[in-house]
Amino acid sequence: MLAGCGGGSQVELDGRVALITDLGDIDDKSFNQGSWEGVLAFNEQYRVDHQYYKPSEGTNAAYIESIELAIDQGATIVVTPGFLFEVAVHEMQIKHPEVRFILLDAAPKNPETDEYYTAPNTASILYAEEQSGYLAGYGVVKDGHRKLGYMGGMSVPAVRRFGLGYLVGAHDAAVELGLEDNAIEVKYHYTGGFDATPEARAKADSWYVAGTTVIFACGGSVGQSVMAAAGQRNGKVVGVDVDQAGDHETVMTSATKGLAASVELALKQHYELEGHKWEGGKTTVLDASNDGVGLPTAEESWRFESFSIEEYNEIYGKLADESVTIIDRLPADYLETPQEDAANTLGGSGEGSLAKVTVIYEG
Repeated sequence: MLAGCGGGSQVELDGRVALITDLGDIDDKSFNQGSWEGVLAFNEQYRVDHQYYKPSEGTNAAYIESIELAIDQGATIVVTPGFLFEVAVHEMQIKHPEVRFILLDAAPKNPETDEYYTAPNTASILYAEEQSGYLAGYGVVKDGHRKLGYMGGMSVPAVRRFGLGYLVGAHDAAVELGLEDNAIEVKYHYTGGFDATPEARAKADSWYVAGTTVIFACGGSVGQSVMAAAGQRNGKVVGVDVDQAGDHETVMTSATKGLAASVELALKQHYELEGHKWEGGKTTVLDASNDGVGLPTAEESWRFESFSIEEYNEIYGKLADESVTIIDRLPADYLETPQEDAANTLGGSGEGSLAKVTVIYEG
């Protein structure tokens, strides 16, 4: 367990905000850190006690234990970043109706019935990761890359959507550029976790040596392994979840979602500040239409060589107004089937495939 205390000035608020980390650390430069930054940003305006907890292991029992500890120590609202909390939050929202929960990237799920139920004391926030992944794939191909890599962490829904959107975006850019069929090669792999490991670095290194020029590192600290390999092999990296340009010079862009902003907004809703009201009992989806996902466009983060911000804004607008869609182009069962099947369907030659993309699935 690690902690932070109240800060900021202006209005002092009652209660305590708790955040429970998932499998990574609070400084994972990805999902945990992005969510915690939302708590800290809120606290720059409004003074409130806040604390984060790291579970002893990545199990439902450990998540529940950490949530219970936070509540015992006075937490009145609990932030849970990630798909892995769907079962724990389902149980805790019912057991503790007096406590509010912010669940990112998932909806509360009953493990016995597989049914989803978001109680009035829970705000569920999802993101259109397929759109953010699409923009990354589109951008790197427009920038001249033809041999791509995708290294996901655990094969959970959000990570799957990032990867499959990446394939669709790469295909669409290739179509616009008039490239031949199968002009884009994408090596595709899931590490099975969100940690930086020698195995992930070795895999990334082997890809760069074999000619891959850019890898989308989509798995928390997995990105650290990919960045290390890229630094040794003059490769490029696409970061994930938050703007990772400051983490390594090899990061050319990042497929982000508004983690900090959505946590900050949900806390303002909880405290009914600035005209906001609590929106519990439902799931909110953040996408291009509400600036919930995208690539960072700040000068220090935009490291494309030929893909312009004007081109980016144009394709972003098409996602926002749905003149370009993604989900309806994915295999209908892409969340349930083995990802080898889903990726190979898109990168194959049959009906519904992406003619410009060849997928080399490596587990």
